[in-house]
Amino acid sequence: MSPGSTVIPTLVYRDAPKAIDWLCDAFGFQRNAVYADGDVVLHAQLVHGTGTGRGMIMLGSANKDGDWSKLMIHPDETGQRATQSICVIVVDADAHYAQATKCGAQIVIDIADQPYGGRGYACRDLEGHLWWFGTYDPWKDA
Repeated sequence: MSPGSTVIPTLVYRDAPKAIDWLCDAFGFQRNAVYADGDVVLHAQLVHGTGTGRGMIMLGSANKDGDWSKLMIHPDETGQRATQSICVIVVDADAHYAQATKCGAQIVIDIADQPYGGRGYACRDLEGHLWWFGTYDPWKDA
């Protein structure tokens, strides 16, 4: 088994090449693999963190051509309502918040200490996907 998470969220983006750059700049992801045909991203893997604290997202272009794409929906098709979101554990929530806001992330829940522990905030990325970033680590006592 690999040292990464066995649960990997997948997303679709209208401008996936731009989203990849933005997710790396704003949220601190790193490219692991990107398979594209021109401006259409067929499959991309972005990683966050290091070692056993490493996670991954996968993404592609929001088209309805493939079997998987036909099952996905973009936030602009739901009135920005989400049925799922992504939670990312970060070491320094305040530094992450500063970088994300500098890059234009839309803050939907301001950064604050949480009653269950840790510090975090919620935001939308450049195409409206909902994210939570915080220092609370549910794996710590699991």
